[in-house]
Amino acid sequence: MDVILFLLFAGVAVICAINLVLQTHPISSALSLVGVMGALALIYLQLGGEFIAMAQLIVYAGAVMVLFVFVIMLLNEGKERKMQRKLWVRWGGPPLLFVFVAIMATVVEHFLPPSEGVTFGAFTKGTAEAIGTKLFTVYLLPFEVTSVLILIAIVGAIVLARKEID
Repeated sequence: MDVILFLLFAGVAVICAINLVLQTHPISSALSLVGVMGALALIYLQLGGEFIAMAQLIVYAGAVMVLFVFVIMLLNEGKERKMQRKLWVRWGGPPLLFVFVAIMATVVEHFLPPSEGVTFGAFTKGTAEAIGTKLFTVYLLPFEVTSVLILIAIVGAIVLARKEID
């Protein structure tokens, strides 16, 4: 049953991701991205990462996607215009993509060490307490550096927005 649910959620994520790229309207693409984030949250939940699953839903599928949709509506962009592709791109792209995927699969299969299989529900370190302990002990420096970078980005966005108003 675990494998069937995993394959179902993974299939939904892949279909939504393909739809995300193929859509010509930005709002439809954003909604497809919500589908990808929701499917990933369900996979995290199935693997035993309850905290990361809820963070995925709340932060990415919730807050970030609201921000994306707000920006898309603020820009008031319409449908994407279709461009004429060159003939060699249209006919050469799919075989080159297949060759690239085959090369990457070969590299992963032959050069990376084998790993143990996944046992669904065996991971017990996905609680908020375990993640918080790791985050504020082992990973404190990267966490604080990320916080400073986000603060710099916010200040930069305010400065850029302020110049446009003046």
